[in-house]
Amino acid sequence: MYKVEAIVREEKLEDVKEALVAEDIRGMTISQVMGCGVQMGFTELVRGNEIAVNMIPKIKFEILVSNEHWRDKAIEAIRVAAWTGEPGDGKIFAYKVDTAVRIRTAERDVDAVTPSHEGRDHNRRQKHTTKLNEK
Repeated sequence: MYKVEAIVREEKLEDVKEALVAEDIRGMTISQVMGCGVQMGFTELVRGNEIAVNMIPKIKFEILVSNEHWRDKAIEAIRVAAWTGEPGDGKIFAYKVDTAVRIRTAERDVDAVTPSHEGRDHNRRQKHTTKLNEK
């Protein structure tokens, strides 16, 4: 199992989300974060004074995948979707994960990070019930 983390520009949030979903990677955590890289922020003129803004708002994606194949798919989807060619595009990191536990079912490791049949069946039943109620 692998955890893929990516720090990207705020304006790339929807592009990256859509790229991951297009690769059938649907489980993700997204956070608003602040940071700086090589560019060390920027300067801004405020009431005639130049102010250094060292921390830049960014978006952090966290994705858990079951194997190297999905890790590589996630990395490539993020890299392509987040790219502008300018400093500040971000970084992608991948880590090995020893253990994962799905709290609801107590499934462990790969079973905890892949879609459960129970969850899919529940969603299908819910959609079917909704369609019946709409008629």
